[in-house]
Amino acid sequence: MSAVGIIFSNIHDENIPELSRRRTMASVPFGGRYRLIDFALSNMVNSGITTVGIITKSNYQSLMDHLGSGKDWDLARKTGGLILLPPFGAQENDVLYRNRLEALKGAMGFLNRRNEEYVVLCDCDGVYRMDFSDVIEYHEKKKADITLVCHDEEIDDSARYTAVKTDQDGRVSDIKINAKLSGKNKFYVNIMIMNRRFLINTIFDAVARGLNSFRRDILMRNFKSLKIFAYDFKGYHASIDSIGSYFKHNMELLNKNLRDELFGARDIYTKVRDSAPSKYGENSKIKNSLISDGCIVEGTVENSILFRGVKVGKGSVIKNSIVMQDNLIGDNVSLNCVITDKNVVIRDRRVLSGCEAQPYCIPKGSMI
Repeated sequence: MSAVGIIFSNIHDENIPELSRRRTMASVPFGGRYRLIDFALSNMVNSGITTVGIITKSNYQSLMDHLGSGKDWDLARKTGGLILLPPFGAQENDVLYRNRLEALKGAMGFLNRRNEEYVVLCDCDGVYRMDFSDVIEYHEKKKADITLVCHDEEIDDSARYTAVKTDQDGRVSDIKINAKLSGKNKFYVNIMIMNRRFLINTIFDAVARGLNSFRRDILMRNFKSLKIFAYDFKGYHASIDSIGSYFKHNMELLNKNLRDELFGARDIYTKVRDSAPSKYGENSKIKNSLISDGCIVEGTVENSILFRGVKVGKGSVIKNSIVMQDNLIGDNVSLNCVITDKNVVIRDRRVLSGCEAQPYCIPKGSMI
């Protein structure tokens, strides 16, 4: 198996604008110490993919800071490794890419220089652990043109997703985009496998015809003529499509069984930050929470996730909340169903609350 990876860092920025105004979707923090790109990138590395191109568009300074040279994923290499692909504007109108096809057109130089047989294309809206070598093996076995990774689940807002139906052999027999569906369905999770040369030819043909949407103009129009197969992923997969789902799937990590399934093998990598161990005050109380290193907790934390370097003052109570890196929570503060972005300061005696469906989100660098 020889494969190269491509990760789209900006495609789903509109899903959670509360957290992606100043960063890409790929660099949105998750689970106490990770970023969303860590899952796609780690899965590629663990599957033996040693060359990964990251397609960027805007607000990617924090992404560059997080990835660095790629050494935390063993991708700091002389040949291949981690390669950032900055946006490539069209010469005729100087506009950055507007869709997936234009983004891939801007990465044609990268694709043409590679020698690998297959391309693994991933977005950054999913949390999962997957062996892509199994998907490529399935792709080869079926002699497919395109293999879509799918997951059976029941989604409340299915209009945001692509639903897929297959025949007994796993070949796609129908595709519905942005359809309102009820019950459990098979959804495409924005991961696909293609032959590299086939992908290049598809992009050239689509650009020549003025096509815009990969899902509508490539997948939906051609599922009868192309051999498009669906690979059923049976493990845990969380799709981040709103601030509500972001909150929900973070809170799911408080379930030890799910946490062990996702992180048990310790093969989801992230940027290493050498912080001191967390310190707990004499009167602190912690219940069913994830506390990252470098925190100082002198209050009560229940059913919450604290990222690195958070300070919680005396008498403060944090429940059902996500507190991101380097936050300062004063004394006698009460938080419930709150998401605080990085570098937030909440002064003494503040009371803030949201709800599980719509948590109260505090922007990066705010003082309340």
